[in-house]
Amino acid sequence: MVTADFSRLDIRPGYRILDIGCGEGRHLCAAYRLKGVTVFGADLNFDSLVSAREKLCFHDKLGEHGGGTWCLSATDITRLPFKDGYFDVVICSEVLEHIPNDIDAMREIIRVLKPAGDLVVSVPRYLPERICWALSDEYFNVNQGHVRIYREKELVERLEGLGVRRYARHFAHSLHSPYWWLKCLVGPKREDSRLVNLYHRFLTWDIMKKPRITRVSGRLLDPVMGKSLVLYLKKEAA
Repeated sequence: MVTADFSRLDIRPGYRILDIGCGEGRHLCAAYRLKGVTVFGADLNFDSLVSAREKLCFHDKLGEHGGGTWCLSATDITRLPFKDGYFDVVICSEVLEHIPNDIDAMREIIRVLKPAGDLVVSVPRYLPERICWALSDEYFNVNQGHVRIYREKELVERLEGLGVRRYARHFAHSLHSPYWWLKCLVGPKREDSRLVNLYHRFLTWDIMKKPRITRVSGRLLDPVMGKSLVLYLKKEAA
């Protein structure tokens, strides 16, 4: 499930792309398909990096890549081991809501981005996330520790105060919002809910098959109940 829309970015051969908080590599693998790029995946969770490596190796085996290279690193987002202005594109998807000191994290991902480079940031959208928190006190603990809910204006102001400017935004994953609401209603830790499991099967089918009906439904519903807010920002030129 890819949240960033790579068609909005002018990515060229030779670009270096950082996926910070890459998890098991959903954006990493998507970026690796682009022609001639070098992709870097960074995360603190070693098990996630192992899974990401397996997926990238599988892409190598099948030849499903753009002819570039990849690299993985166990890295703290607040102390990135890269020099200033090293990356042409930085992706930070569903990460900042987990970070207690989010300003330090924002400052670092902007520091390693080249002047005029592109930053893609996604976080849970305010209203769908607020509903989850209202339905279940367990939610923010179960979902890998969400420590805050961002309003769009607040997030944009924090990022722009550190030297980037927003040029686009969209909402994504509207079909996932009801799934999380259902989980919160029955209990986030509960695994035997027939309705929740049925909806999860539907989402898996949608991700794998990408049928036209759900693609159209998603585009119509995303502005109303999209689970994620996705921002596209440009670093100020030197």
